[in-house]
Order: sequence, then structure tokens, then C-alpha cells
Amino acid sequence: MLSKRDNVFMYKISLVLILALSFTFSDVYCSDWPQFRGPGGLGVAKANSLPTSWSDGENIIWKATIPGAGASSPVIYGNRVFLTCFTGYGVDGRSSGNINDLKRHLLCLDGGSGGILWQKEVKTVLPESKSSRFPGYASSTPAVDVDRVYCFFGKSGVIAFDHSGNQLWHRSVGNNTHGWGSAASPVLYKNLVIINAFVECGQLIALDKTSGREVWRAGGLKESWNTPLLVELPNGKTELVVAISGKILGFEPATGKQLWECKGHRWYIVPSLTANNGVVYCLSGKGVEAIKAVRAGGRGDVSDTHLLWTVKKGTNVPSAIYHEGHIYFVHESKEIAYCLNAKTGDVVYEERLPRIGGIYASAIMGAGKIYYVSRGGGTFVLAAKPKYELLAHNRLEGDRNANASPAVTGQRLVLRLDRFLYCIGKT
Repeated sequence: MLSKRDNVFMYKISLVLILALSFTFSDVYCSDWPQFRGPGGLGVAKANSLPTSWSDGENIIWKATIPGAGASSPVIYGNRVFLTCFTGYGVDGRSSGNINDLKRHLLCLDGGSGGILWQKEVKTVLPESKSSRFPGYASSTPAVDVDRVYCFFGKSGVIAFDHSGNQLWHRSVGNNTHGWGSAASPVLYKNLVIINAFVECGQLIALDKTSGREVWRAGGLKESWNTPLLVELPNGKTELVVAISGKILGFEPATGKQLWECKGHRWYIVPSLTANNGVVYCLSGKGVEAIKAVRAGGRGDVSDTHLLWTVKKGTNVPSAIYHEGHIYFVHESKEIAYCLNAKTGDVVYEERLPRIGGIYASAIMGAGKIYYVSRGGGTFVLAAKPKYELLAHNRLEGDRNANASPAVTGQRLVLRLDRFLYCIGKT
């Protein structure tokens, strides 16, 4: 029998263990990353600490093999990670295999171990484009809320699953295809799932979350591969903004009514928008290479009244970050990192990164650091400040065909590199 002193000692040990476990759990799962570019679609994590350096032997919590290819990014809800991929055709980035064998998949992984909890197969609606190019057939990032996971697979439709992997509904948003595939990801607004279905039908489409029933659609989209952004205005209202070739458009998200338009870049628009305090920043590249800053909240054609500035610096693929009065982004092929004054558009710095084969993934920021994931040369970590400072250049075994943006949970990164998914954090 233990003495009173021994009992007190054991009680203290148990209390320490319980507190340690609770702190560890809350550290890992203290925040969700529910959509492309995280909360609000801005690529900014509310994290006090995130890893700066890692390698195959350093700061790897777990590593999971993905059973297929894809350019979609992971999303996180609670202690679960959701990710899409495709198999059967074009997984090597070329038109190889039999298109009839093409399948999409939704994976659910345990956030603590990386183990696959369940995997659901989605049958492809044929005929499908036989040119997979680099994005492949799983390039749209899922969106997740407390009840469902929403996936967009282009011509094969929008599908909602519950958190146990049961399919709840399936809705087509058009039958057209493109050699570059679909890239825009679902956006959640109140009871709606909003889809940029430019490739499939040239329209924005809002579906009811519970049933998949169509609530509204707005036409006129062209050359638009960016994910729409919900922009919060200083007056408390919210607008839905999307960029198309030649225009930036603002909509009422509940009804789909177009509110305003501004002259934009006459080129296809891939980077998703970013915004702060009601000002929207739109990037483009490839022949025009420019950024436009537009104040949202107007009505009609606001090209002469709400366009704040245009700068002939830009990028063709990755999205930008707004942080403390500055815009940060990287050029996808020149591999130049930029920092601009968000109020004036003036270039604060313009520095070339080591040449590593291009950057298509959109940047994320957290804990005072910006993460740029390259296609095959590792991840660059820069200080999030208006002075260029390269903090780290991290390489991993899976550094190839990397087009996905990292997700953040607590003090950890979840990073997709081709056929592997890594959880990175202090070990």
C-alpha cells in the first residue's frame, strides 16, 4: 500500500502527464485550415510559432504516401486532414494510360499520425480532356465545415461527403473541359457552396450546402482560373470578388447579383485575389505582368473611381500575401520574390531566389514567415517584413511536382509534395 506521501507524489505525476497531453493536443489542433489558402482564403495563419527549417531527418512529425497524383492542397478540420488525388490515367503528367481508368479520390487522414482513415472513389464523367498538363485531374482544393467536405472535380461535378466519407449529394456544374483542367476551389458562404465553373460552363454557381440544389448562377466568366474571394468591407458587408480576362467583378454573395466591375488585365487570371480593409489586389502575368489595387464596395463600372493603382510587376500562377501594409509574392518562372507597398504600389524589394524550376504553389504566411513552395527545388522561408531576408531553404525527398500550398494547424505545417504528405513541426 502506498503511503500518503507516495500518493501525493503519484497525483502530481499524473497531473503533469494530463497537462502535458492536453497541451500537446491543443498545440496540434488549435486551429482549422478549412479551404484553399486557409481561413478567409488569404493564406494567413494565426500561429505564434511555425517551423523554419526541416529535412528528411529533422522536424518531420509524420510522412504519408498519397495513393495518387494531384495539385490540390490539404485542408484541416479538427484532427483530420482531407486531400484529393487521381489515379488510372495521366499520373505521370503525360497522357499515358487509358482515360477510361481515370478516377478521383477523397482521402481522410489522421492528423496525429498521418494514417489514412478512409478513402472514397469518385467515378469520372467521360469524355474527359486527355491533356492533363501539370495540374492533373485533382487540382481543386476541397472545402470543409462542421458537417461536410465539398469537392470539385470539374466536369465530374461538385460532391459533398460527411466526415465519415458517406456521399451526401452530387451536382453537375457543366460539361465543358480544358487542357489545363479546372483549378478554382469551392468557397463557403453561410448556407452556400460557391464554384467558379468557368471551364465547365462559363459561370459562377452557388449550391445549397445541405442538398446541392442550385441557388443562383452568374454568367460572363472568361479565362478565369482563380478561386473567388469573400471580401469584408469596412461597413461590415461582404462581397464576392473574382477576376476574369479584362475585368475584376464584384457580386452579392447571397444572390449572385453583380454589383460592380473594374477594368482588369487582358489575360487569363490564375492567381487568386487577396484583400485588406476593403481593397482588393489582383495579380496577372505572362505578357502583362501587373498588379491592380481596387477598392471594393462600388456600383457599376468603377474603373475611373475605385482603381487605386496599377504596377507593372506580377506573376502568372501563385497568389500573393497581404501583411502589415505590404504585398508579398513571387514570380513563377523568374523566381523573383517581391515586396510592394500596398498603399502606393511602390516596389520595396525585388530579389531573385536560387533557380529551382519554378513556383506554382500560392504562398502562405504565419508566425512572421512567408513560405514559397517550389515545383522541384524545396521550400523557401522568408521573413515577413519589408526587407528581404531568406531564413531557410528546405529540401525533402519528395520535392518534385510540388504545386500545392501548405496548410497550417497549430504550430505545424502540412505540406503536399507530389506523392507524399508531410506534417512538419518541432519534434
